[in-house]
Amino acid sequence: MSNPNLHPADLELLTSTHLGVLITLKRDGRPQSSNIAYAYDAAAEIVRISSTSPTAKVKNLLRDPRANLHVMRPDGWAWMVAEGNAVLTPVATDPHDATVEELIDLFRAIQGEHSDWDDYRRAMVEDQRLVVRLELIRTYGSAGR
Repeated sequence: MSNPNLHPADLELLTSTHLGVLITLKRDGRPQSSNIAYAYDAAAEIVRISSTSPTAKVKNLLRDPRANLHVMRPDGWAWMVAEGNAVLTPVATDPHDATVEELIDLFRAIQGEHSDWDDYRRAMVEDQRLVVRLELIRTYGSAGR
C-alpha cells in the first residue's frame, strides 16, 4: 500500500464486502446516493463499479469526478468511507472491446464465473455499460482502528 491515507482497518472492511453506497454530487451540489456492487483492487488502490451510462451517478461523475463510497458491516457498528476521484471507461460498444473485458474481470471479482459469457458480453453492449474506477485518496470511519 503506497498511500498512507488509506487505513488498513478501513481497507479490511472495504475488502470484506462487495456492497456499498456511492455518493456523487448533483448539479446543485447536493449528494446523490446509489446502492452499488463493487470490487476493490488493492494493488491499484481503486474501487471498480459497473454502471449504465444514462444513470445519475455517471452524469454526476462526468461533471464532477469527486465521489465517496460508504461501506458498513451488516450490524452497522463498523463503517468506513473511501474518498476518491472517478475515471470512467468508454461505454461498451463491441462484445470484445476493452470495456467489456474489464466488466468481465469486475463480474468475476464480485460474483465468480458467469453461466453464459457470450450472453453477458451482448448484454454489456446493449445496456451501454461502463466501468467507474474510483481512485482512492483517503479513508476514514469507525472500522475498528
